[in-house]
Amino acid sequence: MRFVDEAEVRVEAGDGGNGTIGFRREKYIPMGGPDGGDGGDGGSVYLIAVENVNTLVDFRYHAVHRAQRGQNGMSRNCTGKKGDDCYVPVPLGTQISDSETGEVIGDLTKEGQTLLVAQGGFHGLGNTRFKSSINRAPQKASKGSEGEHRVLLLELTLIADVGLLGMPNAGKSSLIRSVSSATPKVADYPFTTLHPNLGVVSVDDLRSFVIADIPGVIEGAAEGAGLGLQFLKHLSRTGLLLHLVDVVPYESMDTPVEAAQKIIHEVEKWSDDLANKPRWLVLNKIDRLPEDEVDERCQAIINELNWTAPVFKIAAINGNGTRELMFAIMNFLEERRRNDSEQA
Repeated sequence: MRFVDEAEVRVEAGDGGNGTIGFRREKYIPMGGPDGGDGGDGGSVYLIAVENVNTLVDFRYHAVHRAQRGQNGMSRNCTGKKGDDCYVPVPLGTQISDSETGEVIGDLTKEGQTLLVAQGGFHGLGNTRFKSSINRAPQKASKGSEGEHRVLLLELTLIADVGLLGMPNAGKSSLIRSVSSATPKVADYPFTTLHPNLGVVSVDDLRSFVIADIPGVIEGAAEGAGLGLQFLKHLSRTGLLLHLVDVVPYESMDTPVEAAQKIIHEVEKWSDDLANKPRWLVLNKIDRLPEDEVDERCQAIINELNWTAPVFKIAAINGNGTRELMFAIMNFLEERRRNDSEQA
């Protein structure tokens, strides 16, 4: 299935049912009083977050969702049936905004969480409601109000603990294949990953976290170049960023330091929140260096970047160093969760 992370959808709540005009007509009571019932309320439209939906692609083919209209009132003071509500499933991590105004309406991040996006119309009143001491036989009823109609913009941001950040072909897909059961495409050319992939990393019994493989970012991504603008937002929910750098790039590509600096620049331009997230440097593809040159080459990169956060040296293709990295991530996330729970 193709990953779709943005879609427009039109939602239409049901109109309220009309009230009715009626009078009792029974044997021996030819001129009974009013008995017109109220209409039913129109159904509303809700979005509901579900775990088994992971893309917005269905909205490309089913772009309108309607709730049921309320039933009209009936004689004998019978109220019309309320229109059925419409529940539209969306993936966890969906942000909803009004397409016309840009107003953010809500954010669905938990299984079963619902959000009212179109209110059903109010029911009309039957003529019984208009009976008074001076009007014993009202010939008046009201119509139900219209349900809300609106166009929504749905944006999906992945919910992951760790996000992989790096230039195309830095080895992000290889890393996620090495440490999880996810199977993203791997090849020796840029933009192998055309959509985000999620993988669950289990480091021990009952100890696991979710890692996201994001398409490679290039220079100018924050302004829309390449695939970066479309996917940088997926890093916004992560608690930790792993900045992957290829220590032995191809001759036509940037040096490791240049590649790292370009990514840092794009992240800073995208948002301060993203730039201030914890970010570790992961020097990848050390298997392509002579063993006696690994430490010297990596230290030179660290010095030139003036990097002070944690640094790891790995070869994602064969798993060298990845176990230590995954355990360090797990310990970091658990400590972070403990601190968050203590502050709550």
